[in-house]
Amino acid sequence: MFNGKEVRNLRKERNYSLKELAAKSRISISYLSELERGNKRPSLSTIKKLSTALNVSSREFMEQKNSEGITLGERIRMYREENKLSLKELAKASQISYSYLCGIEKGFALPSIRSLRKIAAGLNIPLNNLISTGSDLGTKLTGIRKEHGLNKSQLAKKSGVSPGLIGKLEKGEVQPSLQTIEKIASALEVSPCYFIVEDDGLQELLHLLSPETRSLLLDNKVQSVLRMLRQCNEKEFRFILDFIKMLKQANLCDQE
Repeated sequence: MFNGKEVRNLRKERNYSLKELAAKSRISISYLSELERGNKRPSLSTIKKLSTALNVSSREFMEQKNSEGITLGERIRMYREENKLSLKELAKASQISYSYLCGIEKGFALPSIRSLRKIAAGLNIPLNNLISTGSDLGTKLTGIRKEHGLNKSQLAKKSGVSPGLIGKLEKGEVQPSLQTIEKIASALEVSPCYFIVEDDGLQELLHLLSPETRSLLLDNKVQSVLRMLRQCNEKEFRFILDFIKMLKQANLCDQE
């Protein structure tokens, strides 16, 4: 979110009066005063004017969210990068403007539910994945940590965070920042999206399987294979899928 106090701090560091900064940024003195007090929310164009006048990045005006969890904009960016989409590509797929999408990702704009539905459709994910609280993050983190045979201290060292934070995350006592999620995901060799995606789609997929197949998934050997699959890159995974298709087409699995 926009931080008006930081605008005032930067202005004073440069010994600018309200009048001088207003003139440099080509906005009114009264509006600038309202921005600094946090009474107004600026547009993207106004933020760009201020950043140019103060010779800083627009990010300097944004409040830090490290202690408040992943923001909506960060969540959208994670999914966008997961799908290897540029901002322009996602804007086109979502049928919303590029500048509006930029503003949403940076926290300058709050989208309507209608816009969020379009973005979710552009990302090919359920809407709940963007607006869910991620309350099961701790459970997922505990499970995958144990699968890797790591204790909390080992995971903390590997991901560059404190053991205490790992413990609080697993208990659901704190919400992680995007940077923390990315560090932990990298250490565990999974996508950051793994920790925030809802499980509804997976449960639906499991229900489509036959009882025999669902039972087979409980076999230790099968679960071992699934864990290995999780660590495959895209090229390796596609090779495995193509090999399975070849087996089915040749009816080799049906031969005794």
